[in-house]
Amino acid sequence: MLLPDERADDLLRNNLKIIQSDDVFSFSMDAVLLARFCSAPPRGRIMDLCTGNGVVPMLLSTRTQAEIMGLEIQPRLADMAARSVRLNGLEERIRIEQGDLTAYRTREAGLFDLVTVNPPYLPVRAGEQNGNPHFAAARHEIHCTLEEVLQACSWLTRFGGKTAMVHRPARLTDILEGMRRVGLEPKRLRFVHPNAEEEANMVLVEGIRGGKPDLRLLPPLVVYGADGQYTPELMEVYYGSADSLRVENKERVPE
Repeated sequence: MLLPDERADDLLRNNLKIIQSDDVFSFSMDAVLLARFCSAPPRGRIMDLCTGNGVVPMLLSTRTQAEIMGLEIQPRLADMAARSVRLNGLEERIRIEQGDLTAYRTREAGLFDLVTVNPPYLPVRAGEQNGNPHFAAARHEIHCTLEEVLQACSWLTRFGGKTAMVHRPARLTDILEGMRRVGLEPKRLRFVHPNAEEEANMVLVEGIRGGKPDLRLLPPLVVYGADGQYTPELMEVYYGSADSLRVENKERVPE
């Protein structure tokens, strides 16, 4: 099951294992927060684009009975994700596919109730690309641009279905404008701050395909408290009983 350079790490508090390797980009907090932020349907179909080693589908399996699919362009990562699914006995719930999301028009439109994506954050010309091809593809838009990601999300999401993304705040204008161009109306937005004194370094955005304009700006999510430890909300998500981030406003969002 494991290759010589691989290990099976515990996946938070869920009694799940995930296969990882120092030679391949491992999952980080942004993927965990995406899986806990998105509005997971109780049943139906979910697609996770840029799934990497499959962390988002596996975490989503603890929140929903929906069928979950993960799509990853890198063969090594797709193979690791598929083996992690088998390691946890989730083959009947999760299917991993190796493929290119830019080929979205070869798939049936509107098939999924929820599409999630943790895409590469940096344009190819921005910053210094890592020499490791797995790290470079995870961080830079080598295989797909932000616009291509949003087009794929819109195509795959059913009318009235949702798309959720984690990204960097510096790209927020591009994200919101791009979502509207492809028919995904932004509905929920939450900034993530390393601590209360620093500016946000992540943003979580969820939109509805064909939704009406009505954006909720949720309270900021602070990762570390003044004592340098995880805040209570992060502790609950990582090690407690919470399977999602808190919903601060119970009012129904008009669609």
